[in-house]
Amino acid sequence: MHFAQAIGLLVVVTIAIAVLRFNWYRLPAQVEKYLLPCAAITVALRIVFLATQWNTVSIRFNALLSWLAVIGYELILARFSLMRPQWLTSLSAIILIPPMLGSTLLLPLTNIFETETAEVRPITKNYLLERNPWDAAVVGKNGSDYGIYYRPTVAPFLRHLVQRSSLGAEQCNDKEVTVRIDPNNKLVHFHCPGHHGDSDSVELTLPMK
Repeated sequence: MHFAQAIGLLVVVTIAIAVLRFNWYRLPAQVEKYLLPCAAITVALRIVFLATQWNTVSIRFNALLSWLAVIGYELILARFSLMRPQWLTSLSAIILIPPMLGSTLLLPLTNIFETETAEVRPITKNYLLERNPWDAAVVGKNGSDYGIYYRPTVAPFLRHLVQRSSLGAEQCNDKEVTVRIDPNNKLVHFHCPGHHGDSDSVELTLPMK
């Protein structure tokens, strides 16, 4: 995880938008005309992706969209803070910024700094398995997060999260997990082989979302 870098860049972005806020009325009319609509589009797109669990197959591009949504959100707050009474709108805007530091919103932003690509392999024609190893320095132990995605044939650049799971290295051999999809019964079966054979393997069967 790259929380420190993400927070640092977020602070820089916030300061830059704060400076822009104090010079808002000096912006060219054409820039101001398109700035807020574009900001609203980036925020709306991010909300749609979060609500529907759809995203693109590129983790880096998903992170870029998340950053654009954050910039758009702060631009909207900056413009909102200029409305009257400014003491109230400015205070409200300041209060609405800290929620972005929550792990749920901050985690996708860290992927922009990710240099290692996630391990992605096909399960069937339309389903993918994505494995993301844990950062032992942050989590304190080894393991992996697994995401199962549906990728439509007509739009292979998009994917939809249907299930996820996490397995620690102390539970089983998390590097050798296999997944079986049952689209008829809408089930996902995880098999994590044990360190000492099948006697300590882990089996998980979860419903598809």
